[in-house]
Amino acid sequence: MRLNQIIITASATWFYSGKVPKAPGTAGSLAALPLGWILVIAGSNTTLLLATAIVFIYGVFVSDSYSKMIGIHDPGEIVIDEVAGQWLCLLAVPLSGSWMDIAWMLLAFVVFRFFDILKPWPISWVDRRVGGGFGIMFDDILAGGFGMILLALVSHFAEGFLK
Repeated sequence: MRLNQIIITASATWFYSGKVPKAPGTAGSLAALPLGWILVIAGSNTTLLLATAIVFIYGVFVSDSYSKMIGIHDPGEIVIDEVAGQWLCLLAVPLSGSWMDIAWMLLAFVVFRFFDILKPWPISWVDRRVGGGFGIMFDDILAGGFGMILLALVSHFAEGFLK
């Protein structure tokens, strides 16, 4: 395998987390959480938002290249799209470096996977109709956006409850 193929594969599969035999999307979402948490704690939500945008743009190209390289449109092992979507969900929860971060990240994980797996409209429409790297990435961005809205509501109401 040539170096560029190794880089494309490692990127598209989020450092090979998408190569697990069962539930690669779930593995990719879990693999996204530690770095997402670090980006917020060491930086800010703005840092995570910028990283999400970078991963999305890079993911469009790398997922398109990987799917062409192996000859399958949107293969399950491409999980860089789950990374971008999962990080969007993390933007809506109050990460602070406390033990509560684990609960918030678990909730963000469950909510993102819910929308990513069930694909309510318009996510399902994008998944079926939009092709190439953009289509591979965009349905997960929508799932992350839906999750972000739900988590923002939960976070808002939890803030009042936890005080």
